[in-house]
Amino acid sequence: MAEEKENCTHDCSTCGVEGCESRGKIEKLKPHEGTSFQKIIAVISGKGGVGKSLVTSLLAVSLINAGHSVALLDADVTGPSAARAFGVDDVGATGDENGIFPIETKRGMPLLGANNLLETPTTPIVWRGSLISNLVTQMFTDVCYGEKEVLLIDMPPGTGDVPLTVFQSLPISGAIVVATPQDLVNEVVAKSINMAKLMKVKLLGVVENMAYIECPHCGEKIRVFGQNNGDLTKATGVPVLDELPIDPKLTQLIDAGNIEEYKGDYLAHAVEAILKD
Repeated sequence: MAEEKENCTHDCSTCGVEGCESRGKIEKLKPHEGTSFQKIIAVISGKGGVGKSLVTSLLAVSLINAGHSVALLDADVTGPSAARAFGVDDVGATGDENGIFPIETKRGMPLLGANNLLETPTTPIVWRGSLISNLVTQMFTDVCYGEKEVLLIDMPPGTGDVPLTVFQSLPISGAIVVATPQDLVNEVVAKSINMAKLMKVKLLGVVENMAYIECPHCGEKIRVFGQNNGDLTKATGVPVLDELPIDPKLTQLIDAGNIEEYKGDYLAHAVEAILKD
């Protein structure tokens, strides 16, 4: 037993040792020297296309608008989009012997995604999962983000290598879940919720994107896809914090790389959940 513990790889899925003190315990990685975060929040979803990067970007801007310091790590290596939302997807990161320096947005927020490490934003990364996971951990440990209150991690969809690596290896404070009001989406999103529970990650709540369209004339909320957020909460026990509408103005800000001009309060409850002790 002592020898097995000494040679432990911390991969409990392949280990048959019963009663091992190391079971489920992996030493958390530390950020780059000179970097510190009070909270590290993962923004997750089981399914792609639900607006996870939009929610991450809006959370970052909402926190900045409220006077808090934020950094953003785009962990969706093969499909990064956060840098585009902030208009810096064609800006390359720099580095020296002291580490890697993230790019800065127009309002000075440090941000790093795979596009900032490539020759062009459309250059594909055709890697296997282990290499992608290693890059994500390096984007945490080797990058000097400075001293920030909150690090937001825009996660890739699903329950594969990167979410597993992030949940196991990074000191995650909590997770915000992104969903849309459709039964199929909720079923897949529930997988990510259950994965987070399995990994003992604190679930702060759900943001439901594309929840409604607001009539420009009378202000009525038209729920195009129905209203299923109660079903997701009932199935998983995770509350819905906020609803995002289908808002053409948000699309225009994203496409123009001007998401930092957002001044709304769509995610007020999610921001409150992040900042709550």
